[in-house]
Amino acid sequence: MMEDQITPSAAPEAAVLTPEGGGSAQGQVTAAQVASSNDAQSNRLTQLLQEAIIAGNIPQMVMYAIMLALEMGASDIHIEPEEKTVRLRLRIDGVLRHIVEYPNNIHPAVISRVKIMSNLKIDEQRIPQDGRTQVTTDDGHEIDLRVSTLPTVNGEKVVMRLQDKTQSIPDLPELGLRGTSLKIMERFTHLPNGILLVTGPTGSGKTNTLYSVLHRLNKVGVNIMTFEDPVEYQMDGLNQSQVRPEIDYDFSMGLRTALRQDPDIIMVGEIRDQETIEIAIRAALTGHLVLSTIHTNSAVSTLTRITDMGVKPFLITSSIRGIVSQRLVRRVCNFCKEAYLPDQGTILDIQNELKNVSAKDLDPSLLTNLQLYRGKGCTKCNHLGYKGRIGVFEIIEMNRNIGELVLKNVPDDQLEDQAIQDGMITLKQDALIKALEGVTSLEEVYRITQ
Repeated sequence: MMEDQITPSAAPEAAVLTPEGGGSAQGQVTAAQVASSNDAQSNRLTQLLQEAIIAGNIPQMVMYAIMLALEMGASDIHIEPEEKTVRLRLRIDGVLRHIVEYPNNIHPAVISRVKIMSNLKIDEQRIPQDGRTQVTTDDGHEIDLRVSTLPTVNGEKVVMRLQDKTQSIPDLPELGLRGTSLKIMERFTHLPNGILLVTGPTGSGKTNTLYSVLHRLNKVGVNIMTFEDPVEYQMDGLNQSQVRPEIDYDFSMGLRTALRQDPDIIMVGEIRDQETIEIAIRAALTGHLVLSTIHTNSAVSTLTRITDMGVKPFLITSSIRGIVSQRLVRRVCNFCKEAYLPDQGTILDIQNELKNVSAKDLDPSLLTNLQLYRGKGCTKCNHLGYKGRIGVFEIIEMNRNIGELVLKNVPDDQLEDQAIQDGMITLKQDALIKALEGVTSLEEVYRITQ
């Protein structure tokens, strides 16, 4: 039986997944070598996980759960206590998938194991806790594991977010930007000052978009500062700082400090309150480029949200240069993709939605010979029909027309109508274009837009 020991220390050590036994303390996890991604390996790891559950081997249970998540390309591991059992689910390409269940009588030991790995308090079960650790696979992939616990009526729930630190930063076209939207984003990367906001729900790829912009802006002649919670990617050339709200080092304090550090470009993880947006506006009006995220439902509603924060309309029009709203859709698996003809009602709906989209954003032949795509399911995509994700975007570029409407404090629908007249591609239109091109499915379009 393989040994698997972790000893808590003042700071969480990196866990190492190695081929065979002899694991020592100091934060090392011993495991079988993680093989290349395929259906047989996923099945094998699932079986090993089930065997560890039957044997009551808690360290191996946690170890194999992490390995299976890595193998299947999951972004999160959910361990959720219910009345009689505890279920383990993986978020794969944005959708949770049930993997296995185990008896709730061993759940406290599982929780303790995860807490030890992430240097959390084992005896504290009344309040949520957040921690992190690192897992290094045998093939050299460094995985940042962010752990969050939450007390529920059935026991503590755990969510582990997996972030592959060895992945490269994607360029803007790789995110899914194209046509008019790509040209607008490229113009944003040449702005001397102002605020660029990226909005969308949690897990919609906002941080990736910001880092893609920063990657293009990262030159020797500029001072780029970031304030994040946590720092998700480490990039040479950037001065990256992690805020710590528990000691009153928050985004607003970071922004104030940045202005004394001779910055050219400032990235703030999230704008959450009036103080932060006011400091960001002051920075933008004094010659700095500020990038940040904000939680709203659309690009247009972001303008209303900022107004609700107490910002005067004339400050909005003079400081904000652009707003990017985005979602992630699952890609149809290229190995089992098949085309099909939708019903006539669906065809008419799609044609009506895309009738005003210009030829530079949509090949007209895709509307005349309309067909959609779906995945049948195969071993390459774990029989889901989808493999990977891609972004869909809508982007508002602040111009005279939009600015005049903001000053008049008009409703969101009028702002959106004007933005569309000015050439904005909406989220739904961008998603439908990708569906016609075979990148995603119509079901994914409806999932994110309805």
